[in-house]
Amino acid sequence: MSEPRTRLDLPRETRRKLGYYRDFNNDTFGRFAEDFARYMGTAKFLLWMTLFVIIWVTINLVGIYGFRWDKYPFILLNLFFSTQASYAAPLILLAQNRQEARDRVLTEEDRRVNTSAKADMEFLAREIASLRMALGEVATRDYLRSELRALLADLDERGTAPLSPAPSTAPSTAPSTAPSEDEAG
Repeated sequence: MSEPRTRLDLPRETRRKLGYYRDFNNDTFGRFAEDFARYMGTAKFLLWMTLFVIIWVTINLVGIYGFRWDKYPFILLNLFFSTQASYAAPLILLAQNRQEARDRVLTEEDRRVNTSAKADMEFLAREIASLRMALGEVATRDYLRSELRALLADLDERGTAPLSPAPSTAPSTAPSTAPSEDEAG
């Protein structure tokens, strides 16, 4: 009999469980598949499998103490290899699918970063272009020097020396701006 429902706002479960079954965590099983596929691709695995086959064939050909459980066509050994291959192939495919999903996420991330970098580079290129245009309108040090030299040359041609500021300690010899008595009268 089912448990009494404590919440009335939830619908009643319509599916009955006939037996206990365990839900497998896909991520845990996927990591197992990747580890298994990674191990099967190592030299260590090939060495152990080769050693296993050599021992199997040697024992079944020589027959230590008359113990020979798999005679010459080695049908039982072939059955073991077939069973191993039937389990290994789906596990390897699962590992490849998980790797493909990771690669897809990395590709999308790379695409997003590249798009952002391209936008940043275009912005910086526009900024550099505007700075170059602004610098084209700014007077440079060489330009100012040449203009000052031209002004000095022009002043020299007129015969007037450039005015130098009067020393502050000397009395002022500048004419007064007040009209004199002769001019006033």
